[in-house]
Amino acid sequence: MPDHISRKELKQDKIKETIEHGAEAVISHGQFALIVVIAALVTALSYGGWKFYIDRQAMQASGVFDDAMKAYSGRIGSASGAADASEPVYPNEAARAQDALQKFTIVADKYPHTNTGKLARYYAALCLEDLERQNQALEELKKISAGSDKELAAMAQYQMAIIYSRAGKPDDAVKIFRVLADKPGVIVSRPLVLLELARLLRKSNPQEAASIYQQVKKEFPDTTVADEADRGLATLSPKS
Repeated sequence: MPDHISRKELKQDKIKETIEHGAEAVISHGQFALIVVIAALVTALSYGGWKFYIDRQAMQASGVFDDAMKAYSGRIGSASGAADASEPVYPNEAARAQDALQKFTIVADKYPHTNTGKLARYYAALCLEDLERQNQALEELKKISAGSDKELAAMAQYQMAIIYSRAGKPDDAVKIFRVLADKPGVIVSRPLVLLELARLLRKSNPQEAASIYQQVKKEFPDTTVADEADRGLATLSPKS
């Protein structure tokens, strides 16, 4: 190799080096882009596969849930008097609630990640309440109320308040209703909650009950809930 390299040769080497590095950069960039594309494809396929799985699970859950709902609304009485042969008939309410509980529990356990499975868990709690297993019902409802589905959580909280009210714990029920009144949902609406709250306060605090009835009439005039509030006011003592 010659000891002396001319400026021309040095310049040519620099150009060559720049081209080589540029080529490496292009190749590296191309490899990176390929990796990104492959990763995106894998993600898309994974999402597509997961969505397909969830959709399939939802369809399967829906069919089983329908059977559970038929049991939940089954007729009490004699099978001979059933208008529809496919309609489930039970000797008493306890038998009906027990059968529905088993069916809803299967849906909830087998399809826990679907909306149908979550709703089945809620109905299973209602069946537990029908079977007078209030403590178990409350435990299930508490779990549901802590979930990410706000509507279902509100439904669970509302039912918890109903159980507390029936169990002679009006203060616990009132606390829940007050929270729900401030943050109502679509199903558990504000007027529904306010009427329940007023009903609970009729004996312990009739003045506040009257105030709530008036509030319902003001917020929801010319509605059935306003009529219900009128009936509630009419049954309060004159001192209220």
